[in-house]
Amino acid sequence: MLRARPAWLVVPVLLTLLAGCAQVSDSPRQVSLPIPKTLDRDEAAPAAVRENARILASYGGLYENPKMQAEIEKIVARLVAASERPDLKYQVTMLNSPAVNAFALPNGNLYVSRGLIALAADKAELASVLAHEMGHVIARHAAIRAEQARQTALISQVVSEVLSDPNMGALALAKSRLTLAAFSRAQEFEADGIGIGISARAGFDSYGAARFLTAMQRNADVKGASNAAGVDPHVADFLSSHPATPERVKNAVANARQFSGPGNGERDHDAYLADIEGMVYGEDPSEGYARGRHFLHPKLGFTFTAPPGFSLDNTAQAVLGLKDGGGEAMRLDVVSVPAEQRLSDYLKSGWIDNVDASSAEDFSINGFPAATASAKGERWSFRLFAVRFGSDVYRFIFAARDLTAASDKSFRESVMTFRRMSVRESAGVKPLHIRVIAAKADDTIETLAQRMATDHKLERFLLLNGFQSHDKLKPGQKVKVVME
Repeated sequence: MLRARPAWLVVPVLLTLLAGCAQVSDSPRQVSLPIPKTLDRDEAAPAAVRENARILASYGGLYENPKMQAEIEKIVARLVAASERPDLKYQVTMLNSPAVNAFALPNGNLYVSRGLIALAADKAELASVLAHEMGHVIARHAAIRAEQARQTALISQVVSEVLSDPNMGALALAKSRLTLAAFSRAQEFEADGIGIGISARAGFDSYGAARFLTAMQRNADVKGASNAAGVDPHVADFLSSHPATPERVKNAVANARQFSGPGNGERDHDAYLADIEGMVYGEDPSEGYARGRHFLHPKLGFTFTAPPGFSLDNTAQAVLGLKDGGGEAMRLDVVSVPAEQRLSDYLKSGWIDNVDASSAEDFSINGFPAATASAKGERWSFRLFAVRFGSDVYRFIFAARDLTAASDKSFRESVMTFRRMSVRESAGVKPLHIRVIAAKADDTIETLAQRMATDHKLERFLLLNGFQSHDKLKPGQKVKVVME
């Protein structure tokens, strides 16, 4: 997602979340792209304040929905009262992210994305997630992870020779993002046990955890089917730190049986659907839309099309693209460059190493000042573009294992599609929402699924409502449908 000169865009892409279920991934397949060499303005702030700011920056900021916020706080209050540590205090923040994610900091700050809220089928499932995260805090897993993160924190590097590793390169660039670090298997099982106990004692259906773990796996399967770029569907989601293995689901069912049989405990399905009615689903148009190889940002008023064969992914730090096969990748981000500085000079100013100064040239793209230059690492070659749009400069960074004349031409042709959106175009880009409808006598799963304004209509309808393909609807049954 791109915004006009936000402070977090000048922070290293491999942010280090020091606690909770999150930290920077230390996978050798992930590396940041070049960024301005500036200091994080929050570096001197208290750790909890700094990590809160970074989490908000990485997950779309706050999702403001007073009704849903109040309901979540009621759920948490019930869980706290039923927990082993009723003296602990928690603060819940909803994140404006379509990712299915939740995590906690050691100080009791709980975070839950609107994507996770939309996926949950009832209050018991949401309660199971919140109780699980409380379990990590109670067992001090979050504090243990915080200490490990402090000892092994990764600071992002400018591209230069880090790309000489043949196991990195274009695919690594396209996957560069904040990811969640896995707790140990034992910690996950312990947090599950604690969370299921808390949820059951609070009066919620103790089987909510097993149902939601299953829903998460189904969600990852649908994401994988939608992802032409081949990026791991678990990245940035709850599953990346909370793997929903069959063993874990089986263990969750076993834990639930200690408290009650199926069908007991509160689920409040219809009340939950009433709470999420109208909730934004998927990408927020204020953060831009990635559709295949097309990107539109109605708020900032621009659009562009990636080269043929690319699929785009709109992340908190940048728009990332990967070509089928992984031999080429791209990144688009935004920076502030003094108005008096020529863009060709900016490309040669040292924000990325090994730029061929003789290749730098100024030109224009649809009336906007622009410049290009090339750079070369040991294994990868780069084509850089800078476009001045309004008060900001947009940087396109293309990487290729083998930068041929044809691929270089396709990169230039892609950048030349960068243009201002018309008022009509911008107005036509509308967000999707969760709508709750009551099934009529002649409605079927298939007919209602066709009303979904998403890809994989049937699969997503089944997923969002916890249905199997053989299920039958009952007249008056409340279901979730994604519509404008």
